[in-house]
Amino acid sequence: MELKVYKLDGSDSGQTINLPDEIFSIEPNHHLIYQSVRTYLSNQRQGTHKTKGRSEVRGGGKKPFRQKGTGNARRGTSRSPLMVGGGNIFGPKPHTYKLKLPKQAARIARKSALSIKAKENQIKIVEDFTFESPKTKDLSNILKSLEANEIKTLLLLGDKNDNVYKSGRNLEKLNVMISDKAATYDLLNNKLILMQKSAVEKLCKSFIN
Repeated sequence: MELKVYKLDGSDSGQTINLPDEIFSIEPNHHLIYQSVRTYLSNQRQGTHKTKGRSEVRGGGKKPFRQKGTGNARRGTSRSPLMVGGGNIFGPKPHTYKLKLPKQAARIARKSALSIKAKENQIKIVEDFTFESPKTKDLSNILKSLEANEIKTLLLLGDKNDNVYKSGRNLEKLNVMISDKAATYDLLNNKLILMQKSAVEKLCKSFIN
């Protein structure tokens, strides 16, 4: 598959770049995509949720009211789960949500996501660029020229670039990542994948090891 390489002003540079069919034109495996996204989202959870049981709630040393004559049920402590302010029954406890996906399965899921994006014409290649200092306005103008300013866009870089990253982090609909770090979820959670020219090679190399 060949795609045009665009200049920063949105015009055609006259160059093309070849996207390997074994990465961008495979038959998508939707089940592995599901597993990859589920694993990613699950691993974002901290698992620190907790409520106190009756043995952890403060107070309750004194019998709240006499045994007989009140018309109420018998109570030995005000910390009973049936009392207001008492402990919780079967409340959540801290635990891990970590899931693991085999390396080969994760790789196929990423290829499937890229193939879906390529088939739907949601991948665009742009010339490499950088800034001498963080310039949100300049990056916003580039996105506008490439018709990517009003849709959720993932900008993939060929290498770490703090100035480009800092320029994009205040743009609501833009995510900036190094190309080989993008997970299946990142690829699918954006309407457009905008790749710098050098990012294509780095992304392809990530499927080799």
